Amino acid sequence: MLQTYEAVLQPNGKLQFLDLTVTSTLTPRRVLVTFTEEFAAADTALCGAALSESALAQDWTREEEDAAWAHLQSAK
Repeated sequence: MLQTYEAVLQPNGKLQFLDLTVTSTLTPRRVLVTFTEEFAAADTALCGAALSESALAQDWTREEEDAAWAHLQSAK
């Protein structure tokens, strides 16, 4: 079975796996490497929250959303 792991190829030729649990269970095996244009920081480009923020913001700013959550607002 094929499995995909995210890693960074270091200048010395070693792969640094971003999921540290992979390195403890990985045995020597043949791999295929795809180079991306640049290294993406784990907390931005691949973060699900960052990827969905703009789509969710469209829903959050709707009047229907404000009405749905109005009962949780403190009385002014």
